[in-house]
Amino acid sequence: MDPDADAFESCFRTVREGKKMNAYVLGFAEIDQTKLMEVGGKGANLGELSRIDGLRVPPGFCVTTAAYRRIIGQTPEFGALLAELSQQSADDREKIGAISGRLRSVISEAAIPGAIRDEILRHLTKLGEANAYAVRSSATAEDLPSASFAGQQDTYLNIRGSDAVLRAIRQCWASLFTDRAVIYRMQNGFDHSEVYLAVVVQRMVFPQAAGILFTADPVSSNRKVLSIDAGFGLGEALVSGLVNADNYKVREGRIVDRKIAAKKLAIAPAAAGGTGAREIEPELQEVQTLTDGQILQLERIGRTIEGHFGCPQDIEWCLAEEEFFIVQSRPITTLFPIPEHDGGNRIYASLGHQQMMTDAIKPLGLSFFRLLSKKVPLYDAGGRLFFDLSHDLASPLGRQLIFKTWGKADPAMLNAIESLMERQEFRRSLARGRRYIRMGTEGMTWDLPVQALKVYLQNDTGVIDELVSQNELSLQKLRQAIVKRSGTALFPFILEDLEQFKKIMYDPRGMGVILVGLYAANWINKHMETWLGEKSAADTLAQSVPNNITSEMGLALLDVADVVRQYPAVMEYFQHASDERFFEELAPLEGGAAVQRALEGFLDQYGMRCPGEIDITRPRWSEKPTALIPAILSNIKNCAPNAASVKFEQGRLEAERKERDLVSRLEKLPGGKRKARKTRRMISLLRHFIGYREYPKYTFIQRYWIYKQALLQEAAKLVRNGLIREKEDVYYLAFDEFREAVRTNRLDYRVIAERKAQYQGYEKLTPPRVLTSEGENVAGAYRTGHLPPGALPGIPVSAGVIEGRARVVLKMADAVIENGDILVTVFTDPSWTPVFVSVKGLVTEVGGMMTHGAVIAREYGLPAVVGVDNATKFIRDGQRIRVNGTEGYVELL
Repeated sequence: MDPDADAFESCFRTVREGKKMNAYVLGFAEIDQTKLMEVGGKGANLGELSRIDGLRVPPGFCVTTAAYRRIIGQTPEFGALLAELSQQSADDREKIGAISGRLRSVISEAAIPGAIRDEILRHLTKLGEANAYAVRSSATAEDLPSASFAGQQDTYLNIRGSDAVLRAIRQCWASLFTDRAVIYRMQNGFDHSEVYLAVVVQRMVFPQAAGILFTADPVSSNRKVLSIDAGFGLGEALVSGLVNADNYKVREGRIVDRKIAAKKLAIAPAAAGGTGAREIEPELQEVQTLTDGQILQLERIGRTIEGHFGCPQDIEWCLAEEEFFIVQSRPITTLFPIPEHDGGNRIYASLGHQQMMTDAIKPLGLSFFRLLSKKVPLYDAGGRLFFDLSHDLASPLGRQLIFKTWGKADPAMLNAIESLMERQEFRRSLARGRRYIRMGTEGMTWDLPVQALKVYLQNDTGVIDELVSQNELSLQKLRQAIVKRSGTALFPFILEDLEQFKKIMYDPRGMGVILVGLYAANWINKHMETWLGEKSAADTLAQSVPNNITSEMGLALLDVADVVRQYPAVMEYFQHASDERFFEELAPLEGGAAVQRALEGFLDQYGMRCPGEIDITRPRWSEKPTALIPAILSNIKNCAPNAASVKFEQGRLEAERKERDLVSRLEKLPGGKRKARKTRRMISLLRHFIGYREYPKYTFIQRYWIYKQALLQEAAKLVRNGLIREKEDVYYLAFDEFREAVRTNRLDYRVIAERKAQYQGYEKLTPPRVLTSEGENVAGAYRTGHLPPGALPGIPVSAGVIEGRARVVLKMADAVIENGDILVTVFTDPSWTPVFVSVKGLVTEVGGMMTHGAVIAREYGLPAVVGVDNATKFIRDGQRIRVNGTEGYVELL
């Protein structure tokens, strides 16, 4: 062989092997965020921290995911076990435990290849083999802005000697398959085969004190308040919850709160390696861990790190020899985003809590709702919409209007706003400007009080007939006209139609009808309690009123159930029906044609409805008829034939009995004839007009469905042109972006992919009722007077007391109801009405006196309490509860 060629080959082999070895181990100085897939979230963040000037980070290195991949690649049993694990669900705890245990054994017993071992030992020698080390797992799906995964894999402290370090590295690899890590990935939608583990090896610091620093207050979410937990010894004691910690709150260089804990234990390094607990000297147990100067120094360090990463951080720190060391930083993933603003002080109120839909909304849905409310600016954050009430609350008049009107839909929201306004410094800092609640806002004109007075004096339901006819005629014209519009012509047509529709929706006569109905209900409740000592009398009087489109829908589905119950073959088919071929497979069955006629009749009138219907992108019942099957089957099981007319007649007779009873008792009082006459008139107004309150929302949902069908035809063209992969991709575009894609036949698909991932993150967030521009999530729980011990307080919205089994339901499609069940859920919108006919009571986390669930509960005579914070968490499915809809609380029996 040519000597030069031999030398070249030898040199090439050395370089190639060096590159290969370097791929297995990287020092912190070689790492930044671009190395995430090689070193995991923890490793990438430590590399970034090491680059911040003036920050002290204990030195170390990462054993990369390439090493982990090589280990599992040389272990044949691994692939088969992983495939078996991927077939399990998060509920299969026993199977998960068995498979995960075998995976851990396979990995922890695997030999580390010589190339990887040599490179680890080389880095250890450079850092000092005699030193103690922290060996930490660093997965590729942890410490990310969208998912924390904190604590899911293992950490080993005070590891001494190369053999012990190598053993700890293998144990970290194996910890990717602890039961808790596997279940967490399943619950958060991560594929086990796509998550890899790196291992951080970092020189130990033995601190006098350590703790955690949050650059946004984890309790209130305020981004300007920094929170520090501190204790003596190693920080693992705080992270694991073994000891109490001091807590300091700092705002812009000022300590605003401090809580000094009794610190009886500390975690300290053990002489033989590892750690152990030790008692703290009695004279130090209640001493402040950090001096005020150290607290403020730590605040400055925290803000520096936050500025580097560009988002709020959860930081692990330690104090040794009077110097701060940073050993980890990760994004805080639980904070709700803040709407974009100009930097001034702002107060945002959740539209979702007003509309009974707190789920995340896709971009097309957000932009469509904005089109309905152009005069009321709406701001989005976390996939939800918010009103900016800052200018209203800065004005004494605006503040009073908010206090008088805002609590009807959600009193807890009003409580939160009032608590903010009690802070004088905060109130004075609000910018003054054009108010949201003022004459000229949509639905608020000077003609409104005139029309309301006219409705009140005439007491004629003919006005409702005129309003409904007007809307039906408008819809008929829209259906005829929209089929002639396509391509770029469709979008301006929809905008023009929306403007015409808003004139119908905000017709002062219709708004006047609603105001009179509400006024009559409030008058009756107030005066009956004053004169007769009877609370919530209007609840019974409002049962089975005419013109309530939503309660009529629930009764109409009972009629569908009466058709279905006659045909066993159809009921059997319903157990496995699919939406794609629903009617096609239904038709040949015995009774299939009759059921199809009944269902299609129902869908013709109500098929545009669905859970979360204010989001135009949600699948409607007409698109997904199987969503109605659980309600139909529950109706068959829990209700007798002809239940619709029976229920309506029972409610009407109950209302008549209540009216006779009230009038009879009033006539016996001083001035009784006058009181009885006035009450009869108010009852007449209530029954004539309160039902119409549900109609305006029904009208705009009808239009949504017409628009959506036309827009999906344009989406299908984009699919054919190769711009998008499926029609539903357009849900991740705003209205104007959709129009531009149709106009130009161009679209960057990466935008859709990014927004899909973003939406999945938003779905996991719980939106606040009230949010400030500092990110503070303002609590405003409803407060009642005397409560039985352990009862959950809420808002009484439908009178009566009922005991029964709690059926905790998060999705309407999962509502399997038994006779006598009490529905417990986060919120209800009109789509939940079919469930109401089978339950005996209602508990929700969100709502107020005039929200959907409350209105329908009163219509059907169901005791109901809403605004019960965390009801779906505190009440167990199947638990027996008592709902007091008169006083407003729920007892856990």
